[in-house]
Amino acid sequence: MKWKNRPHGSETPYIPAGPFKIRLPFVHYRFEWPDYVQGLLMCAVDLGAITLLADHLGMPFEVALAVVILNGLLYLTHHLLGDPVIPGWITPAIPLIVLFVKEFDEGPDRVYALIAFQLTLGILSILLGVTGLASKVVRLVPDAIKSGIILGAGIGAIVSIFEVGGKFDLFPYTISICIGFAFYLIFSKHYEGLKRKNKAWALLGNLGILPAILLAVVVAPLMGEAKWPDIKWGFSQPDFVTLWTDYTVFGLGFPAVSFFIQAIPAVLATYLVVFGDVLKTKALLSESDVVRTDELVDYNPNRAHLIFGSRNAIMSIIGPDITMCGPMWAAMQVVVVERFKEGKKAMNSFFGGAGSFRWGTNTGLLLLPIVSLVEPILAVALSLTLLVQGYVSVRIGVMQARSQRDLGIAGVVGAILVIKGATMAFAAGIILCILLYGKDFLRGENDKIFTQHAKDDQKERKAG
Repeated sequence: MKWKNRPHGSETPYIPAGPFKIRLPFVHYRFEWPDYVQGLLMCAVDLGAITLLADHLGMPFEVALAVVILNGLLYLTHHLLGDPVIPGWITPAIPLIVLFVKEFDEGPDRVYALIAFQLTLGILSILLGVTGLASKVVRLVPDAIKSGIILGAGIGAIVSIFEVGGKFDLFPYTISICIGFAFYLIFSKHYEGLKRKNKAWALLGNLGILPAILLAVVVAPLMGEAKWPDIKWGFSQPDFVTLWTDYTVFGLGFPAVSFFIQAIPAVLATYLVVFGDVLKTKALLSESDVVRTDELVDYNPNRAHLIFGSRNAIMSIIGPDITMCGPMWAAMQVVVVERFKEGKKAMNSFFGGAGSFRWGTNTGLLLLPIVSLVEPILAVALSLTLLVQGYVSVRIGVMQARSQRDLGIAGVVGAILVIKGATMAFAAGIILCILLYGKDFLRGENDKIFTQHAKDDQKERKAG
């Protein structure tokens, strides 16, 4: 057990492998049972992807479950290869991806479009990771357009729930009650005060949207909007055969070049969201560095790009997924970082916490009692995830703007993105930036009063 002999201030032991640092459970890090148990329950959030795959690709439940399980196995690659994160979906980009695939007829063409999108995103991320050009590429996009893309993604997430025929029409009472509960736990100033006073409240708050999902299991049947769960025992039964024959290149063949060309604008818009998650990861880990001086946690954005880029490339071939493979699950990254800050006794190594959590979610996906418990309300679970993400994306999108002109452009770009998709949104953003900023269209402007208000708002949120 090499983890027991880690010198103070050094990294957790690993096996060097080029840009990667291989760490195995029980050998290089201590298995953290609290995080594993939490992972068993939080797999309910991962299962929310099944609703997306059923709605937009027509996948049967067992086939979509196979996609979720494959994605879950690839989640393990991050901590095993040295990336200190809890990986997850590219949640803010889900509305962008849905808008893109809906441009194609349901059936083989829509699957081809999704394969082309995910493979393009994977290759782009790998190339940027190899060359280290990620930050330079993002700097080429004006702040007004970045603001508009993130803002549009947030509004798109909310619209997808409340549009005619959306999930709200099917579960109006359940979504209303449970999203109110989720917002109170996650964003309320009052609850923030309760968490500081009592560890039990803090523990509940650190579970993210899971308490709201479990509440939905009870509320939906009481409101007559879903059946009571039929708890089944044994192991889940994913259908890999149908997945590979009907929804992948093995059965359908490779997409035509035209699908890849059409995917480029939406892929670029999605990458802007991905890069934001990379920056957030670095910021969260920097906070823990101040407290946990006993362990050096090495976060390398280029290594992260190689891993989540490879995950997307692999999934595009063996199980294309609308949620995509993102660099971080923000809510759970915060939870594990906070527990890591409690000291070496609470969590010996960050890799132990991150790894144990993802081993737990993978175990949960295989257990039929857990899967059958949440099956009736998976659409509600997805709705809660998208609404919380919509709130966060709108807030971040507005704060990305550097002036009132930026914000005006962002509003137009965001609206066009929701209605017409990424291609027209980028075109409109570029034209507006040129018209309003002339030769400075890449730089835009920096209204000091405007940005100071944004900074003050950030400080206020952190304080309260």
